[in-house]
Amino acid sequence: MADVIQRVTGPVFAQYHQFLIREDDQVVGPHLPVHSNGLVEIEDDRATVDTGVHTADVEVTLSLHRGEPAPDLRHWQEVVEVSLHSTTGELQLRAMGVDLECDFPLLSFAGPGDYRIRVHARGRDTAVDGAPEEIVEWYLIQAWPAPAAPATVLAADDDYGEEWRATIPGPHETIMGTTTRMPYDDPAGIREREARLRNSGNDD
Repeated sequence: MADVIQRVTGPVFAQYHQFLIREDDQVVGPHLPVHSNGLVEIEDDRATVDTGVHTADVEVTLSLHRGEPAPDLRHWQEVVEVSLHSTTGELQLRAMGVDLECDFPLLSFAGPGDYRIRVHARGRDTAVDGAPEEIVEWYLIQAWPAPAAPATVLAADDDYGEEWRATIPGPHETIMGTTTRMPYDDPAGIREREARLRNSGNDD
């Protein structure tokens, strides 16, 4: 296993089914296509991690590595790798509109450049659309310097991710099919995204 530089675990506040990986007012992955796979969505200025809970703390472990760690899919339902570019060397975990309680290190620990991010998730089916007081979702995010590469799905086994993947229309081809750019920065975009998820559950 590649050397672990730092490993930190703490709560991250998820709101509107998401928390973020991005820089402050900078561009993440400027040359990457819009991409969605049911766990991680890439847009021009951010990576969004999709949560089952609507509004609640989730537990995140951030692990920084000198090189690629061997994949370990045990105990995880969804695992996805994406590439992100750090312009300023300030790539970090973020919540929407609030500061994080935990002092997580920068993902871009080696300075500006390209990084590979492997996101693991479990528990997203436990309280879908809910706001539980206890933590019911867990995430492991591994990061290491690496040239940009296409997104790779290593595991896709929870119901929440399957429902989300089934709703992805649009013109942009990705490894999991097609996706579309959603205007996440405005309330209308958030409402549209939630409506699509609700409607997907009414098709049975």
